[in-house]
Amino acid sequence: MSLTKEEYEAKFTTVEDAISKIKSGDTIAVGYYGCEPRTIMRKLDTIADNGIKDVIIWSGNPVENYPLFYREDLKGKIDILAPFYGPAHRKMHPSGRCSFVPNNLHSVSEVTLGACRPTVFIAACTPMDRFGNVALSLSQQTEVELMRAADLVILEVNDKLPTTNGTVHFPASTVDCFVKADCDLSMPPEYEITEVQRKIAKNIASIIKDGDTIQFGIGGLPNAISDALMEKKDLGIHTEMFNSAMAKLMQAGVVTNQKKNLHMGVSVATFIWGDQALYDYVDNNPLISILPANYVNNPMIIAQNDNMVSVNTALQIDLTGQVCSESMGSVQYSGTGGATDYAYGAYHSKGGRGIIAISSTAKKGTISRIVPQLTQGAVVSISRNLVDYIITEYGIAHLRYASVKDRVEQLINIAHPDFREELRYEANKLMLW
Repeated sequence: MSLTKEEYEAKFTTVEDAISKIKSGDTIAVGYYGCEPRTIMRKLDTIADNGIKDVIIWSGNPVENYPLFYREDLKGKIDILAPFYGPAHRKMHPSGRCSFVPNNLHSVSEVTLGACRPTVFIAACTPMDRFGNVALSLSQQTEVELMRAADLVILEVNDKLPTTNGTVHFPASTVDCFVKADCDLSMPPEYEITEVQRKIAKNIASIIKDGDTIQFGIGGLPNAISDALMEKKDLGIHTEMFNSAMAKLMQAGVVTNQKKNLHMGVSVATFIWGDQALYDYVDNNPLISILPANYVNNPMIIAQNDNMVSVNTALQIDLTGQVCSESMGSVQYSGTGGATDYAYGAYHSKGGRGIIAISSTAKKGTISRIVPQLTQGAVVSISRNLVDYIITEYGIAHLRYASVKDRVEQLINIAHPDFREELRYEANKLMLW
């Protein structure tokens, strides 16, 4: 049922009134990135001051450090379940208020519903359009499934949100109440490109061919990759995140999506996050489609794109090819996200290539990212059985089909020269070759 303008406006209330509907024992799911309801989140901690307790919030990599994350008096009143850790989660983890829930992004909705079904859903949406619909226009990671599962839906309307295409639109009549947003769109920090990143990007570009379909993330390295791909032709995009660097590739005519098996002519993603130029570009752009993560990140769907090239990064890689992209030893740092999804999908794509791209060292050159063994307790985000290419500023190691002995040799050759002798010594001790 479509709402009239008057019926739509009657659903608006204050933030205070909207969150007063939350009860003790509720579980709240929150929209991600551009759909994170920042106006509501800034006041959500105040429900505990009104006697509410035993509330769980599903939160993944929040874009702001809200009071509900740093108030020490909220333990047992508002606690966090996180499918992906961000800085706020890492900081609060020692308090016991935040716990990580392992998942792959393609199954995060299923995991969320199975672990602790949300009774309340909050997110940011566009204003109602002439068809009576609003849109969660910048993220479809879990939003569709969790909103449908919730008993209470509260959305903040942000007229700064762009309008996008895909599974983002739904009737305003299905929302219990709206509040007006009082915030700008969230944006990632600006990333400067280092010389090391440019070398890595050049190595990556050397194995990407005209007509390939690509996926990569956000940061200085992806920006460098975008620059390095500017001479390519007819690339396609099937990605978890659609970012500012990808928009530039489309605007330059490098990405045409004309060689894709799925969604020909259209860039497909599960969320959008970037600068204002990106948000302006995606607004009403018919060549970009935002679809749920359980589809976009499904490895079986990814693999249907011939010549799929996935580029992800890591914290550590051992000499047999095991990849840790989410923990510092046993301490959770981020999450698996779509790393395994795209490694598997690219590995099984006809002509596909899965790339793990890392700088050879960390902490100003004092630590090698290529190590004899992963740090004790480290999470194996990508099995060595799925690893294809490892790329550093020193070269390319092609591990698919390689024996452990050959892997050790190739990985030492692309490690930083300062650590190669030590890696050889440790490889001998471990009898890896």
